[in-house]
Amino acid sequence: MVFCLDACESFTEVDRPQSQLTGSSVYENAATATAALSDIYASLRDRGIASGNAQGLSILMGSYSDELQVYSNDSHVTNFYKHNVLGSDPSVSQLWSNSYSQIYAANALIERLPNSLVDNESKNQILGEALFLRAYLHFQLANLFGDIPYITTTDYSLNRIALKSAPHQVYQSAINDLLVAHNLLGETDPSGERIRANKALATALLARIYLYTEDWSNAELASQQMIDNPMYSIPDNLTETFLKDSPSVIWSLHPGLAGNNTSDAQILIFTSGPPPFAAVSPSLLAAFETGDNRKSQWLGKITNGTNTWYYPFKYRQNTNTGTSEEYTIVFRIEEQYLIRAEARAHLNKVSGAQMDLNTIRNRAGLSNTTAATEGDLITAILHERQVEFFMEQGHRWFDLKRTNLANMIIGGLKPAWQDTHVLLPVPESELLLNSNLQPQNPGY
Repeated sequence: MVFCLDACESFTEVDRPQSQLTGSSVYENAATATAALSDIYASLRDRGIASGNAQGLSILMGSYSDELQVYSNDSHVTNFYKHNVLGSDPSVSQLWSNSYSQIYAANALIERLPNSLVDNESKNQILGEALFLRAYLHFQLANLFGDIPYITTTDYSLNRIALKSAPHQVYQSAINDLLVAHNLLGETDPSGERIRANKALATALLARIYLYTEDWSNAELASQQMIDNPMYSIPDNLTETFLKDSPSVIWSLHPGLAGNNTSDAQILIFTSGPPPFAAVSPSLLAAFETGDNRKSQWLGKITNGTNTWYYPFKYRQNTNTGTSEEYTIVFRIEEQYLIRAEARAHLNKVSGAQMDLNTIRNRAGLSNTTAATEGDLITAILHERQVEFFMEQGHRWFDLKRTNLANMIIGGLKPAWQDTHVLLPVPESELLLNSNLQPQNPGY
């Protein structure tokens, strides 16, 4: 069932799209409502911020931060790599408009499902998933752009004049949505594949938001709930981490067609040098400690006899394999250990923070941390996040931003860096459509 979301490229610009998504037939039964929900997940995979392609956060923010060395002449990516991003940049517009189109689709479900013919159990699950998606998308948009509108309606007359909210207000709205979603969602993913939201995924996002808002007690509590959940565990073998059925996966994006795998692998794996698109940056390569098995297991290497390049090799299948083996992972349980470690360090629970940090280090073949003070532990945890989550969903960039390290680290690597680059520019097209989005972010 195909829904014409592309008809609403900028929801502030046009009237309600005339598509099956807003038709009454969508809400006649659980199957049609689930199809509408599935279209949002598919949109996230194909043109959303969680995608593994060049429109997603992994590639764009990996280029923007210090994870990739870009060789491509594609201006959309090189502008991010060289910090030449402008409000007219198509990639910036896509991050914004695609996300808000997906939010629009989620809001359509949230508005129409309560009075629909869908059975109550399915209704609650789908409503919970729509609320989760709305919270997730707004959270990521606030991390990228700063002040943004938190959209909760499909009424275009309201959306086209929507006011901006500060990030802390966006975070609180997302928390509110997630708490409601948690009560509606089931314990397991209805698909059986960890590709749809459940209670645990809502808790995992709550833990991340609490971390970003420095609510250490709630961050510890939410991550504790995730770590105690028997559905999730860290595989002993590093090569199993990014398989679609890995026990560490909390949420991943289905590739769409049987046998397909991730866009991440298609873009990042190369077989000869120089790299056609990008390679691992020297600073990321240098971040791995001696004996860290993630370097040997999660990086590939190509040499031409003179030069050597490394590429991310977390996902290994870049062709159709008959049966899909890898899905793009958005959340995994390892993050929850490092969230709890960071929260505990700030709460002066040194031994607990060390224990969580060592869980990740030991699995990578490293010895226990020597960090024993709050400051040293925070530094060690951020370093561990760098080598654990490289090229995953923009983690590195968001860590540098939220800890106020971007200016020091990126500024020391990239000549065009300015301290105002901690935020992307609001798309110029949106500023023209809605004067309430003014002023533009500083520096643009």
